[in-house]
Amino acid sequence: MYIDPHIHVVSRTTDDYEAMQKAGIVAVIEPAFWLGQPRTEVGSFKDYFSTLVGWERFRASQFGIVHYCTMGLNSKEANNEALAEQVMELLPLYVGKEGVVAIGEIGYDDQTEAEDKFYRLQLELAKEVDLPVLIHTPHRDKRKGTIRSMDVSEEHKLDPKMVIVDHNNEETVKEVLDRGYYAGFTIYPHTKMGSERMVEIVRQYGPERIIVNSAADWGISDPLAVPKTADLMRKSGIPEEHIKLVTYQNALTAFGQSGQMDEQDWLNAAPLDQTKKMGGNSVLRGGQTPRVEGSSDIVEN
Repeated sequence: MYIDPHIHVVSRTTDDYEAMQKAGIVAVIEPAFWLGQPRTEVGSFKDYFSTLVGWERFRASQFGIVHYCTMGLNSKEANNEALAEQVMELLPLYVGKEGVVAIGEIGYDDQTEAEDKFYRLQLELAKEVDLPVLIHTPHRDKRKGTIRSMDVSEEHKLDPKMVIVDHNNEETVKEVLDRGYYAGFTIYPHTKMGSERMVEIVRQYGPERIIVNSAADWGISDPLAVPKTADLMRKSGIPEEHIKLVTYQNALTAFGQSGQMDEQDWLNAAPLDQTKKMGGNSVLRGGQTPRVEGSSDIVEN
Protein backbone atom coordinates (compact mmCIF):
# COMPACT_ATOMS: atom_id res chain seq x y z
CA MET A 1 0.00 0.00 0.00
CA TYR A 2 1.12 3.53 -0.81
CA ILE A 3 -0.02 7.05 0.07
CA ASP A 4 0.62 9.95 -2.29
CA PRO A 5 0.57 12.84 0.20
CA HIS A 6 0.85 15.63 -2.37
CA ILE A 7 -1.01 15.30 -5.67
CA HIS A 8 -3.39 17.65 -7.47
CA VAL A 9 -5.89 15.04 -8.63
CA VAL A 10 -8.51 17.62 -9.60
CA SER A 11 -6.38 17.99 -12.74
CA ARG A 12 -5.97 14.24 -13.37
CA THR A 13 -8.13 11.85 -15.36
CA THR A 14 -10.13 8.79 -14.38
CA ASP A 15 -7.49 6.70 -16.18
CA ASP A 16 -4.97 8.09 -13.70
CA TYR A 17 -7.18 7.09 -10.78
CA GLU A 18 -7.51 3.55 -12.12
CA ALA A 19 -3.75 3.26 -12.68
CA MET A 20 -3.01 4.63 -9.21
CA GLN A 21 -5.36 2.16 -7.55
CA LYS A 22 -3.86 -0.77 -9.49
CA ALA A 23 -0.36 0.36 -8.45
CA GLY A 24 -1.31 0.16 -4.77
CA ILE A 25 -2.16 3.77 -3.92
CA VAL A 26 -4.86 3.66 -1.23
CA ALA A 27 -5.00 7.33 -0.23
CA VAL A 28 -4.07 10.74 -1.58
CA ILE A 29 -3.73 14.22 -0.10
CA GLU A 30 -4.55 17.13 -2.39
CA PRO A 31 -3.08 20.46 -1.29
CA ALA A 32 -4.93 23.62 -2.28
CA PHE A 33 -2.88 25.29 -4.98
CA TRP A 34 -3.14 27.71 -7.89
CA LEU A 35 -4.70 26.72 -11.21
CA GLY A 36 -1.98 27.72 -13.66
CA GLN A 37 -3.23 31.28 -13.91
CA PRO A 38 -4.19 33.70 -11.16
CA ARG A 39 -7.77 33.71 -9.90
CA THR A 40 -9.42 37.11 -9.92
CA GLU A 41 -12.47 36.65 -7.68
CA VAL A 42 -12.91 35.17 -4.21
CA GLY A 43 -15.83 33.11 -5.52
CA SER A 44 -13.44 31.05 -7.63
CA PHE A 45 -11.55 30.13 -4.45
CA LYS A 46 -14.83 29.21 -2.76
CA ASP A 47 -15.83 26.88 -5.60
CA TYR A 48 -12.35 25.35 -5.71
CA PHE A 49 -12.26 24.69 -1.97
CA SER A 50 -15.75 23.18 -2.21
CA THR A 51 -14.54 20.86 -4.97
CA LEU A 52 -11.65 19.62 -2.82
CA VAL A 53 -13.94 18.58 0.04
CA GLY A 54 -16.83 17.57 -2.21
CA TRP A 55 -16.78 16.23 -5.73
CA GLU A 56 -13.10 15.24 -5.81
CA ARG A 57 -13.42 13.32 -2.56
CA PHE A 58 -16.36 11.45 -4.09
CA ARG A 59 -14.63 10.93 -7.44
CA ALA A 60 -11.58 9.34 -5.80
CA SER A 61 -13.81 7.00 -3.79
CA GLN A 62 -15.33 5.75 -7.03
CA PHE A 63 -11.94 4.33 -7.94
CA GLY A 64 -11.12 2.84 -4.53
CA ILE A 65 -8.92 5.69 -3.24
CA VAL A 66 -9.51 7.74 -0.09
CA HIS A 67 -9.10 11.47 -0.75
CA TYR A 68 -7.96 14.08 1.78
CA CYS A 69 -6.92 17.67 1.21
CA THR A 70 -5.17 20.65 2.74
CA MET A 71 -6.61 24.16 2.75
CA GLY A 72 -4.67 27.35 2.25
CA LEU A 73 -3.84 30.42 0.21
CA ASN A 74 -0.87 29.54 -1.96
CA SER A 75 2.13 31.83 -2.05
CA LYS A 76 1.83 32.70 -5.76
CA GLU A 77 -1.61 34.23 -5.20
CA ALA A 78 -0.76 35.88 -1.89
CA ASN A 79 0.70 38.81 -3.82
CA ASN A 80 -2.78 40.02 -4.82
CA GLU A 81 -3.32 41.45 -1.35
CA ALA A 82 -6.91 42.67 -1.80
CA LEU A 83 -8.02 39.23 -2.99
CA ALA A 84 -5.84 37.44 -0.43
CA GLU A 85 -7.58 39.29 2.39
CA GLN A 86 -10.91 37.94 1.16
CA VAL A 87 -9.52 34.40 0.92
CA MET A 88 -8.32 34.64 4.52
CA GLU A 89 -11.90 35.41 5.55
CA LEU A 90 -13.07 32.34 3.60
CA LEU A 91 -10.54 29.80 4.89
CA PRO A 92 -11.99 29.36 8.43
CA LEU A 93 -15.19 28.08 6.81
CA TYR A 94 -13.30 25.19 5.21
CA VAL A 95 -10.45 24.17 7.52
CA GLY A 96 -12.81 22.19 9.76
CA LYS A 97 -14.43 20.21 6.95
CA GLU A 98 -14.23 16.42 6.84
CA GLY A 99 -11.03 15.23 5.20
CA VAL A 100 -9.01 18.43 5.70
CA VAL A 101 -5.69 17.27 7.17
CA ALA A 102 -3.51 20.41 7.15
CA ILE A 103 -3.17 24.08 6.34
CA GLY A 104 -1.29 24.27 3.07
CA GLU A 105 0.44 24.42 0.83
CA ILE A 106 1.70 27.75 2.12
CA GLY A 107 5.03 29.53 2.33
CA TYR A 108 7.13 31.45 -0.16
CA ASP A 109 7.45 31.79 -3.92
CA ASP A 110 9.23 35.08 -4.69
CA GLN A 111 9.68 35.70 -0.94
CA THR A 112 7.84 39.04 -0.99
CA GLU A 113 6.47 40.99 1.96
CA ALA A 114 2.92 40.00 0.97
CA GLU A 115 3.84 36.31 0.91
CA ASP A 116 5.40 36.65 4.35
CA LYS A 117 2.30 38.39 5.70
CA PHE A 118 -0.14 35.72 4.57
CA TYR A 119 2.20 32.86 5.47
CA ARG A 120 2.30 34.14 9.04
CA LEU A 121 -1.48 34.60 9.19
CA GLN A 122 -1.99 31.02 8.07
CA LEU A 123 0.51 29.68 10.60
CA GLU A 124 -1.61 31.34 13.26
CA LEU A 125 -4.73 29.79 11.74
CA ALA A 126 -3.10 26.35 11.91
CA LYS A 127 -2.34 26.88 15.59
CA GLU A 128 -5.89 28.03 16.24
CA VAL A 129 -7.48 24.94 14.68
CA ASP A 130 -4.67 22.54 15.73
CA LEU A 131 -3.82 21.30 12.23
CA PRO A 132 -0.45 20.37 10.74
CA VAL A 133 1.13 22.73 8.20
CA LEU A 134 2.30 21.85 4.69
CA ILE A 135 5.02 24.26 3.52
CA HIS A 136 5.75 24.93 -0.15
CA THR A 137 9.42 25.81 -0.56
CA PRO A 138 10.30 28.11 -3.47
CA HIS A 139 11.82 27.04 -6.77
CA ARG A 140 14.23 30.01 -6.72
CA ASP A 141 16.62 30.56 -3.81
CA LYS A 142 15.31 27.30 -2.39
CA ARG A 143 17.74 26.99 0.51
CA LYS A 144 17.16 30.58 1.62
CA GLY A 145 13.38 30.17 1.34
CA THR A 146 13.40 26.84 3.15
CA ILE A 147 15.41 28.20 6.08
CA ARG A 148 13.20 31.29 6.22
CA SER A 149 10.09 29.08 6.24
CA MET A 150 11.37 27.19 9.27
CA ASP A 151 12.61 30.31 11.04
CA VAL A 152 9.21 31.99 10.73
CA SER A 153 7.40 28.81 11.78
CA GLU A 154 9.50 28.75 14.93
CA GLU A 155 8.84 32.45 15.55
CA HIS A 156 5.16 31.48 15.65
CA LYS A 157 5.90 28.66 18.11
CA LEU A 158 4.86 25.75 15.92
CA ASP A 159 6.12 22.31 16.88
CA PRO A 160 8.39 21.13 14.00
CA LYS A 161 6.73 17.71 14.12
CA MET A 162 3.46 19.42 13.11
CA VAL A 163 5.11 20.86 9.99
CA ILE A 164 5.86 19.12 6.68
CA VAL A 165 8.45 21.06 4.65
CA ASP A 166 7.94 19.98 1.04
CA HIS A 167 9.88 20.03 -2.25
CA ASN A 168 13.24 19.40 -0.60
CA ASN A 169 16.47 18.56 -2.38
CA GLU A 170 20.05 17.72 -1.47
CA GLU A 171 20.85 21.26 -0.31
CA THR A 172 17.94 21.50 2.14
CA VAL A 173 17.33 18.00 3.51
CA LYS A 174 19.93 17.92 6.27
CA GLU A 175 18.84 21.13 7.98
CA VAL A 176 15.15 20.27 7.69
CA LEU A 177 15.69 16.90 9.35
CA ASP A 178 18.17 18.25 11.91
CA ARG A 179 15.59 20.83 13.03
CA GLY A 180 12.95 18.13 13.58
CA TYR A 181 10.64 18.75 10.62
CA TYR A 182 9.13 16.25 8.22
CA ALA A 183 10.92 16.47 4.87
CA GLY A 184 8.78 16.00 1.76
CA PHE A 185 10.33 15.16 -1.61
CA THR A 186 8.56 15.63 -4.92
CA ILE A 187 9.42 13.13 -7.66
CA TYR A 188 8.85 15.33 -10.70
CA PRO A 189 10.13 14.78 -14.25
CA HIS A 190 13.28 16.82 -15.02
CA THR A 191 12.89 19.13 -12.00
CA LYS A 192 12.73 19.00 -8.21
CA MET A 193 13.84 15.41 -7.43
CA GLY A 194 14.29 12.26 -9.51
CA SER A 195 13.71 8.70 -8.29
CA GLU A 196 17.41 7.80 -8.48
CA ARG A 197 18.37 10.82 -6.34
CA MET A 198 15.59 9.91 -3.91
CA VAL A 199 17.06 6.46 -3.44
CA GLU A 200 20.41 7.98 -2.52
CA ILE A 201 18.84 10.41 -0.04
CA VAL A 202 17.10 7.56 1.79
CA ARG A 203 20.32 5.56 1.70
CA GLN A 204 22.26 8.51 3.19
CA TYR A 205 19.77 9.91 5.71
CA GLY A 206 17.60 6.91 6.51
CA PRO A 207 13.79 6.87 6.42
CA GLU A 208 12.84 8.85 9.52
CA ARG A 209 10.49 11.79 8.79
CA ILE A 210 11.10 11.54 5.02
CA ILE A 211 8.00 11.57 2.79
CA VAL A 212 7.86 10.86 -0.96
CA ASN A 213 5.17 12.41 -3.17
CA SER A 214 4.41 13.09 -6.84
CA ALA A 215 2.87 16.59 -6.77
CA ALA A 216 1.29 15.50 -10.07
CA ASP A 217 -0.79 18.34 -11.48
CA TRP A 218 -1.92 19.89 -14.77
CA GLY A 219 1.65 19.97 -16.06
CA ILE A 220 3.92 17.17 -17.25
CA SER A 221 4.03 14.97 -14.16
CA ASP A 222 3.58 11.37 -13.06
CA PRO A 223 0.76 10.24 -10.73
CA LEU A 224 2.59 6.91 -10.30
CA ALA A 225 5.81 8.52 -9.06
CA VAL A 226 5.42 7.13 -5.51
CA PRO A 227 5.02 3.42 -6.43
CA LYS A 228 7.67 3.75 -9.16
CA THR A 229 10.14 5.21 -6.67
CA ALA A 230 9.30 2.45 -4.21
CA ASP A 231 10.04 -0.14 -6.90
CA LEU A 232 13.40 1.46 -7.64
CA MET A 233 14.24 1.53 -3.93
CA ARG A 234 13.42 -2.18 -3.77
CA LYS A 235 15.69 -2.96 -6.71
CA SER A 236 18.42 -0.80 -5.16
CA GLY A 237 18.47 -2.75 -1.92
CA ILE A 238 16.64 -0.30 0.34
CA PRO A 239 15.03 -2.35 3.16
CA GLU A 240 11.30 -2.92 2.82
CA GLU A 241 10.59 -1.34 6.21
CA HIS A 242 12.35 1.83 5.04
CA ILE A 243 10.32 1.90 1.83
CA LYS A 244 7.10 1.59 3.81
CA LEU A 245 8.08 4.50 6.05
CA VAL A 246 8.84 6.95 3.22
CA THR A 247 5.96 5.96 0.92
CA TYR A 248 3.23 5.25 3.48
CA GLN A 249 3.72 5.39 7.24
CA ASN A 250 5.47 8.75 7.65
CA ALA A 251 2.72 10.53 5.69
CA LEU A 252 0.06 8.76 7.74
CA THR A 253 1.80 9.71 10.99
CA ALA A 254 2.37 13.35 10.01
CA PHE A 255 -1.07 14.12 8.57
CA GLY A 256 -2.82 11.78 10.99
CA GLN A 257 -2.10 14.41 13.65
CA SER A 258 -5.09 16.25 12.18
CA GLY A 259 -7.48 13.64 13.57
CA GLN A 260 -8.96 13.42 10.07
CA MET A 261 -6.84 10.63 8.59
CA ASP A 262 -6.77 7.07 9.85
CA GLU A 263 -5.60 3.78 8.34
CA GLN A 264 -9.02 2.29 8.96
CA ASP A 265 -10.42 4.77 6.41
CA TRP A 266 -9.16 2.49 3.62
CA LEU A 267 -8.73 -0.83 5.42
CA ASN A 268 -12.42 -0.81 6.33
CA ALA A 269 -13.72 1.19 3.37
CA ALA A 270 -17.11 0.34 1.93
CA PRO A 271 -16.96 -1.87 -1.18
CA LEU A 272 -16.49 0.01 -4.44
CA ASP A 273 -19.84 0.86 -6.00
CA GLN A 274 -19.90 3.02 -9.13
CA THR A 275 -23.67 3.11 -9.16
CA LYS A 276 -23.46 5.80 -6.47
CA LYS A 277 -23.95 9.43 -7.35
CA MET A 278 -23.17 12.78 -5.77
CA GLY A 279 -25.74 15.47 -6.32
CA GLY A 280 -27.20 13.31 -9.05
CA ASN A 281 -23.85 13.08 -10.87
CA SER A 282 -21.84 9.95 -11.67
CA VAL A 283 -18.27 9.30 -12.84
CA LEU A 284 -19.81 7.12 -15.57
CA ARG A 285 -21.34 8.10 -18.87
CA GLY A 286 -24.27 6.56 -20.71
CA GLY A 287 -23.83 2.92 -21.61
CA GLN A 288 -20.85 2.32 -19.32
CA THR A 289 -21.10 -0.61 -16.92
CA PRO A 290 -20.53 0.41 -13.29
CA ARG A 291 -17.94 -1.47 -11.29
CA VAL A 292 -19.44 -2.94 -8.14
CA GLU A 293 -17.12 -4.93 -5.86
CA GLY A 294 -18.47 -8.34 -5.06
CA SER A 295 -20.19 -8.70 -8.42
CA SER A 296 -17.33 -8.19 -10.86
CA ASP A 297 -13.91 -6.60 -10.99
CA ILE A 298 -14.14 -6.08 -14.76
CA VAL A 299 -14.49 -2.53 -16.04
CA GLU A 300 -16.18 -2.63 -19.45
CA ASN A 301 -15.77 0.07 -22.10
